[in-house]
Amino acid sequence: MNTFYAATRTTKEIHSVDPRLIKAHRGSTTPLVEKVYRGLTSPVRLLPDFLVIGAQRGGTTSLYQYLQAHPCIKLTTTKEVHFFDRRFHKGAAWYRGHFPTTVEKAYAQHVQGRAFVAGDVTPDYLFIPHTPYRVAQVLPHTKLIVLLRNPVERAYSHYHLTVELGHEHFPFEEAIRREEERLGTEREKMLKDERYESYAYEHFSYLSRGIYVEQLQAWMQVFPREQFLILKSEDFYRDPPATLKQVFAFLGIPEAQQHLPLNEYKPYNQSSLTPMDAGLREHLRAYFAPHNARLYNYLGVNFGWDS
Repeated sequence: MNTFYAATRTTKEIHSVDPRLIKAHRGSTTPLVEKVYRGLTSPVRLLPDFLVIGAQRGGTTSLYQYLQAHPCIKLTTTKEVHFFDRRFHKGAAWYRGHFPTTVEKAYAQHVQGRAFVAGDVTPDYLFIPHTPYRVAQVLPHTKLIVLLRNPVERAYSHYHLTVELGHEHFPFEEAIRREEERLGTEREKMLKDERYESYAYEHFSYLSRGIYVEQLQAWMQVFPREQFLILKSEDFYRDPPATLKQVFAFLGIPEAQQHLPLNEYKPYNQSSLTPMDAGLREHLRAYFAPHNARLYNYLGVNFGWDS
């Protein structure tokens, strides 16, 4: 109970800075009041125990929903905080403001007798080049979860989302043909200036994001392999409970009955999209085959995407 008492005492001291603010927070849910309150209490807020770093369009939204339903897991109130890729300049105090307090953790552990872990689900982290080094600075011992989806299906899903959001106007075949030209030297610009945000790199990287081996190699230069849990998205879609069991074991928390229907999330895939041209699909399969082979060799796991 000493930890709980100390955390409570620290929180009370911070609250005493301006009681009117605390009263306002308790009676209001306005974004401004919430933002100020979280900033004020950031010294007694946690940093995450784990990150779900990708891949984009790989099932991370579904995983976020399932994790959010677990009583031992506390996630950021909104998926995709984007601290390590876009908002690193805001500082760790800003980031802490998105997580629970030490009081909540101490209460869960010492009063309720249950495990307590906090997490951040931001799938762009896997792909943005400077992110691994930033995470290593702030969270050197964090656990890293990765969902990898067949890169052909991921690219097509990514394209349709980009069209839906109004960023893309070319047909899929034309868009992937133009990708190399569009991305050009954008990666180099990002590496030279970490504050540089590339519109093209974010939205038009249909093929580049599917070359997983290079992204994982960058991460594993700064984090040991044992800090990663790498999952196949198709396995998650087919059998969510089996994948969740792996996730909970990796996080060191007990399994729990999830309250979401097991079929609540359906991946943005061929069942909801216009079927891809067979010739184009074969072209993409051939394009990704050598990259997939390198991935299989690097991880020692065959994901079976080339059959």
